[in-house]
Order: sequence, then C-alpha cells, then structure tokens
Amino acid sequence: MSSSVPRLVIAAPSSGSGKTTVATGLMAAFAARGLAVSPHKVGPDYIDPGYHALATGRVGRNLDAYLCGPELVGPLFLHGARGCDIAVVEGVMGLYDGAAGEGELASTAHVAKLLRAPVVLVVDASSQSRSVAALVHGFASWDPEVRVGGVILNKVASVRHEELLREALGAAGVPVLGVLRRAAQVDTPSRHLGLVPVAERRGEAVEAVAAMAEQVRSGCDLEALVALARSAGALSCAAWDAAEVLGPAAEPLMDAAPPPPLPVPSLGAAPPDPRFRPEGPRPQTPDGLREADRRSKVPDRLDDADQRPKVPAGPGLEAPVIAVAGGPAFTFSYAEHTELLTAAGAEVVTFDPLRDEQLPDGTDGLVIGGGFPEVYASELSANEPLRKAVAALAEDGAPVAAECAGLLYLCRELDGRPMCGVLDATARMGERLTLGYRDAVAVSDSVLAVAGTRMRGHEFHRSVVEPGSGAAPAWGVRAPRRRVEGFVQRGVHASYLHTHWASEPGVARRFVERCRTS
Repeated sequence: MSSSVPRLVIAAPSSGSGKTTVATGLMAAFAARGLAVSPHKVGPDYIDPGYHALATGRVGRNLDAYLCGPELVGPLFLHGARGCDIAVVEGVMGLYDGAAGEGELASTAHVAKLLRAPVVLVVDASSQSRSVAALVHGFASWDPEVRVGGVILNKVASVRHEELLREALGAAGVPVLGVLRRAAQVDTPSRHLGLVPVAERRGEAVEAVAAMAEQVRSGCDLEALVALARSAGALSCAAWDAAEVLGPAAEPLMDAAPPPPLPVPSLGAAPPDPRFRPEGPRPQTPDGLREADRRSKVPDRLDDADQRPKVPAGPGLEAPVIAVAGGPAFTFSYAEHTELLTAAGAEVVTFDPLRDEQLPDGTDGLVIGGGFPEVYASELSANEPLRKAVAALAEDGAPVAAECAGLLYLCRELDGRPMCGVLDATARMGERLTLGYRDAVAVSDSVLAVAGTRMRGHEFHRSVVEPGSGAAPAWGVRAPRRRVEGFVQRGVHASYLHTHWASEPGVARRFVERCRTS
C-alpha cells in the first residue's frame, strides 16, 4: 500500500528564524483557499500545534521520532493527514538539530527523510546579503538525502536588499519561494516555556494567526509551494489506527463514535480555488477529525453532555468514564491519547479545573496532563470543591495519571498555595530550566505499566517538586544522570515525564481496564 499526500516541511537554520510564523501562516493561507490542511509539528512541543489548529480547523499533531520511534512517523503522519489535500509540517530548532548525542534522530531533517518530503528553508536574511547563498548552499548540500526545495527569506529590509539576496541565491540553484519584509512582529507573546498557548489568548490568538496568514499570502508564491508539495514521494506504510494497534480486544469498538472535532473560529475561508487543488481524488475525512464549523467561536469548554462521544464498550462491558483535565491551565496533551482511551472502551470527558467544582458524573479515572498551573495557582487553589473531589477519587484508589502540571496539581501546595494534597510533596517555581529527552524504565507496577516497561519521554519545566520521588517511584531515568523520579501510590501515577502513548498503546488499555475494575 502506498500513499502520497502533498506535503512540505518548514525548516530553518536555527530557532528564531521565523518557522512558526511561516508554517502557521502557510497553513492558514492554504485553508483560506479552500484546502483541507493537515498540521504537524516535529518534536514534543505542545504549544505550536494549538496555533496550527486555529489556522486549519484540524487537531495539530506531533511527529517525534524519539518519543515514538522512526517507524511510527509515517503512520502517525498519514493518520493525521487522512481527508486532507495538503500537509504542512513545522520543524524544530535548526534543520539538523535532534536528540542530544543521538545524531540525526528526531531532527527536522530526519523526519523530512522519513516522510520523503521536500524542505522549505526559512532564512532570517537581516544583516546579510551575498552570504545567504553560502548559508543555504551548506544546508542544502550537508545531507544529500534531504531535499531543500526552496527558500523563504524573512526580515528583508527593502527592494534593493531583496534584489541582492535573489541574485546570490540564483547562483546557489535554490529557488526563492517567498520574501517577508521586515515588519512589526506578529503579536505572539512568550514566557518561560515558549509561546503563550492559544487557550489562554482566544481572540488575540485568532488575530495573530490571521496576521501570519496575510504575511505569507502577500509574500509567498503559494502556487509554487503547492507544486513543491506535490513532488513529495509516496509512503509505503499504512496509516496508524488506535483500534488496530490495541489489537483484538479493541475490535468491538471499531464502530465507536469518534471524539468530537475541534471547533475553531473562521479565518476567512473561501470556496476552493481549483488552481490550488492538489491532483488526485480527495480522500475521506477520518474518524475524529471531521471538518469543524469554521464559523463557530472558540469554545469555553468541550465537555457539554451533547458533545460527549457515546462509546459502546463491547459485549458485557461497561464504558468507564475517564475525566481529562483541560482549560487554560492544562493545555498539553497529544490527540492520540484520547483516541487510544476511546478505542480501548472509555468514555472520555473533558473538564476545566479552573471552572468546574466537581469531576464529571460517574468519573472512574482521571488524566491530568501538562500545562501552566503555576500561572493559575491562585484560581486552582481557590477551587476547593474540585481539589477535594480529586483527593477523594485518589483516596478511593481510582486510576489517576498525571504528567508535569498534573504532578504539581496533586502536590500539597504549589508556591505556597494549597493544591489537591494527593501527594506528600510540595512544588515551587525555580530558576533553572529542565529540558530534554529521557530514556526511562518503569520502576513500580502502576495503572500505566508493569515494572520494567521501557518508555521514552520528555521533560520541560522550571518547577521543583520536593521530594522528587515517593517510596514507590514512577520512573528510573538514565540520562543526563541516573535517578528515580515520580510517584506511584494506590491508583496514582504522577511524574514530570511527558510520554507519547502511541509508542506503547498497552498503556491506554491497561489504564482503561483499571478504570473499569477499580
């Protein structure tokens, strides 16, 4: 089986060159032409995909060759790109920067090769002219398996500056596909862990994405970019499917209702322009990713009863209710986690710990992912009824899976403010950034994995939890130093480590089974 979705990888020589502006703007510009655009991000980043979702109306998805393994990059890409006319993949850091000490692994170049996709190099052209040709030549020739199909020049000062750059690049043999003038920066504010997430900005985020789209529309050759995307090679792998990877136990769920699509605001979508329609038949829209209403407003929440998927649990089985924390304080999650939980037989319900005073009715298990609880510590602490409900659920032995922000929320306190008190630990914000991939092994049997299970994860935080592990630690980590971290107690698994369950689907099945039987 082969599949060829037109696709582009947007890369740069380094961070700060304008990848996010170009990638997000290109997604929105294509969508405004009436194309169904599949958005992707290389690496573990949770924030950029939120902007991608605003631009396209589809869930932003990550492609991480370290967390999931190189063998899953193609299948996960095809899963996300079902039903789409074109895909745009935003790279990470510089084109050839990957996992520390692992060569090309998980770099943008590595993912581009796995996807057989052409690369568009975004170059910050400020303060240079002819030297840009040497820079682009080096990146285009460093690895002959990476095909740099064109350049978009960013922060170009004037018409004369553009002429000098084009003249130099003409000799280098790499076409210029766009020129973005030096202008006031699009309003995408950052803080200690990167851009401020979409869920916290709402209207401002919509305006920022619209501004990126206009920059790209007015400065780039969209027809040439679509043509380049069509030149991507066919992929021989099959699309990833949550029910299939869970095996026979998930077969009764194959016809289960998918999770609700993501409502997004309109960014001025127009009827399809046949000049931009990629060749070939339009594939069917995938389960769980049906086209959202582009005229809807950004929702305050996604847990209304009429939006919940009704999941048949199979003969003689009852669908456990798994509450997943959402809202502005808990925005870090991978779409595949919810899809795996649903395929394993759960009814997944989102709630907002900033607003909801109780867990969803009938909650059997709880998932609290990453985010920014430190920004909302006062509000989370003030919601005492929910804190007590979470503590009671954990005390009853219900399965609770918490990552990073979820770990902080389960502590006794965060920066001196009372939290749920599930864990006998305190959390505070620190000065030092902890960042990097981790090779981990489960130290204790838990609701997620049996001891000895190996998984890869990612840490990204400035907080400190004391103590860093409990009597039964969650993970043993080998690098950058050997240590144990996290907590396993009764049904709770809490850790700083972000993991991607597509790499180990049994995690979702085990969690759902514990929810059903606890």
